[in-house]
Amino acid sequence: MATDMTDKDQYANKVVAHMMEHDKFSQWLGISVLEVREGYSRISMTVRPEMVNGFGIAHGGIAFSLADSAFAFACNNRNNLSVALDTSINFTKAVNSGDILTAEAKESHNGRSTGLYHIIITNQQNEQVAVFKGTCFRTGKTLI
Repeated sequence: MATDMTDKDQYANKVVAHMMEHDKFSQWLGISVLEVREGYSRISMTVRPEMVNGFGIAHGGIAFSLADSAFAFACNNRNNLSVALDTSINFTKAVNSGDILTAEAKESHNGRSTGLYHIIITNQQNEQVAVFKGTCFRTGKTLI
C-alpha cells in the first residue's frame, strides 16, 4: 500500500482483499485489483478463448461481469454490505480474445441506503468498450 494512502483507503483495500479472497467468480475471470480507494476501484482481466461467443467476439457477459465486480468493490469497500439494485450496460466496441480489459468504478452518490456508480471499461489501447451504471442498496451489515 502506498504511504500517502489515507486510513479510509487502507481500510477499503482490506475490505476488497477480503472480498476477492472469497469471490470465486472474480477469481475465475482472472481479475486483478489495480487500485482501491473509498468509493472507487480499478480492476483488470485478460479475455480468454473460452470467453468468446459464436460470433468470435467476447460474450457480453464478460465485460458486464468485469464491470459488476468493479461496482461491487467500489460500493462495498466502506464495509457496508451493498447489493445491486439496478444495473445497465452499453457496449461501444467489440472485445476479442486476448484483449486486456480495465474497469474503473467511480462513485457518483453515497447515500445512507443507496449508492450510484459509473464504470468505464477500456481495452489495452485505452479504447472505451463499454459503459456500466449501477445502483446499490446498502444493507447496514458488515463484510469483515
